[in-house]
Amino acid sequence: METQLCMKDLVAFCKRKGFIFLSSDIYGGLNGFFDYGPLGVELKRNIKAAWWNSMVHEREDVVGLDSSIILHPNVWKASGHVDGFSDPMVDCKVTKMRYRADQVFYSPVRINGEVVGYICVADGENRDAEIEKKVKALLKSVQRAGECIDALQLKPLTEAKPEEYALIPSPATDKPGDLTPPRDFNLMFQTQVGAVASESSVAYLRPETAQGIFIHFKNVVDSTRVKVPFGIAQIGKAFRNEITPRNFIFRSREFEQMEMEYFIPADEAVWQELHKQWIETRYDWHCSIGIKKEWLSLDVHKKEDLAHYAKACTDIMFKYPFGVQELEGIAVRGNFDLTQHQKFSGKPLEYFDEERKQKYLPYVIEPSVGVDRTLLALLVSAYDEDEINGERRVVLHFKPQIAPVKIAVFPLVKNKPELVEKARALFKRLQKRWYTAYDEAGAIGRRYRRMDEIGTPWCVTVDFDSLDNHTYTLRDRDTTQQTRLSEDELIKFFEQHLA
Repeated sequence: METQLCMKDLVAFCKRKGFIFLSSDIYGGLNGFFDYGPLGVELKRNIKAAWWNSMVHEREDVVGLDSSIILHPNVWKASGHVDGFSDPMVDCKVTKMRYRADQVFYSPVRINGEVVGYICVADGENRDAEIEKKVKALLKSVQRAGECIDALQLKPLTEAKPEEYALIPSPATDKPGDLTPPRDFNLMFQTQVGAVASESSVAYLRPETAQGIFIHFKNVVDSTRVKVPFGIAQIGKAFRNEITPRNFIFRSREFEQMEMEYFIPADEAVWQELHKQWIETRYDWHCSIGIKKEWLSLDVHKKEDLAHYAKACTDIMFKYPFGVQELEGIAVRGNFDLTQHQKFSGKPLEYFDEERKQKYLPYVIEPSVGVDRTLLALLVSAYDEDEINGERRVVLHFKPQIAPVKIAVFPLVKNKPELVEKARALFKRLQKRWYTAYDEAGAIGRRYRRMDEIGTPWCVTVDFDSLDNHTYTLRDRDTTQQTRLSEDELIKFFEQHLA
């Protein structure tokens, strides 16, 4: 049966199986930072490889780039990050807890139109239950318990009127007036470059990878044979000092992005069709790597919700355990970024279009997706529990290209040297081409279960028949069916399914 995990169980599972650990765990952890364990790092590598193959190696119109994490500070002034890259923040005066104002929701509680008080909750997995709990507590405190209330009108705290601040309780204390008014909080991590710390040595850890692409647009054009339309792709770390990192690796302070800037003619008649094509291409890619199609959806941004430089944006959404959230954004950024960098650097960045016989700053379509969010969506999509011969098992249904471990090799028993020797020889041959595990500890059924739990597609068992006829038992993770194949047939099978 299909199972969608709750976040608490998923976090525990990831730690237990070596996918993801809390950073600095033995020191109590550091909020918003995570480390990837032996299986997690393999899963990340496979996701990035699948994206790179799809976006760069399988296309003729996209090239790659790897830019620095720390860029010249003027890059971030030109892009608007120094002055405008901020989130509204509120603090609880009593508990000192900090919240993003757009992730805290409030509502007046009315009975027959009369306001009897306010409730306030932080967004999260249990928001609806929290709302119900707070409404009951409020009604009890004003001696109106059991009465029917009017429909709540939940709004983010950013929409509260100044006169309402004193009436809205803190989510932490439930007491009115305990929250500070919203104020801006810049999300960039600041650092110093050079031996002496001063204003002139201030630099920033990049909050996105896109700007590294824009500032090298002309270098790529001049050093390659690319012609508009073409793309520049990049995978790399980014850093945002999130006010309230939450939902495990979904929103953290250090994360990895897979971004591509696709440069197109500065023509209003061109971008709409190309934007549509990229939305379809990216949606299909998520399905191809094993993210459940039934949990994917599209969210087309309204014109009034777009960034000031954007012409359009559509998000690919995924149904996480904590709700439907953005997985990938496909935005049409116009030529704002190139215009800004040309202005601030004083260097010409126009592209001469030989076919159109004109010079212009191209428009840009940007598909941008987080490696961590993709990994989380894959874990949620792959997780399942089923029953085999009366025994329940956890199984991750990863597609072979994505699975951390591709193949596991077992000797039937470990106390027969001839079985172990033959199993080790097969393991060494497979290990040269595919990430293969070797396990000889415990009953064979238990070893199968261990591999099912981490998503290994196939197990190969070396038994006593293998010594006589040189065939092996190939077991399929999803069907549990077993087939006997020779060594050459095994290699051919894996070549076909792991191409």
